[in-house]
Amino acid sequence: MVYKLLSLTFSVLGGQLAGVLFKQLWKRAAGQDDAPDADDQNYSWRQVLVAAALQGAVFGLVKAATQRVGAQGVRKATGHWPGDR
Repeated sequence: MVYKLLSLTFSVLGGQLAGVLFKQLWKRAAGQDDAPDADDQNYSWRQVLVAAALQGAVFGLVKAATQRVGAQGVRKATGHWPGDR
């Protein structure tokens, strides 16, 4: 139960971190403050899809990293990997 609560907390914090990281990466890659919205007609398909792919990769990476850190923390604290019986 404690792991579930910590996991939820880390997920929220990880989502915020991923948003900040993506925004910085996009700013450096495209030279724009904000990524294009899919329904904004001023951007090409390529711009929208590249932004979405980068955003998905960043969020996936941060999610996996935060889950892994949490699981390792549980193993250090309890001696058991989360979900193992």
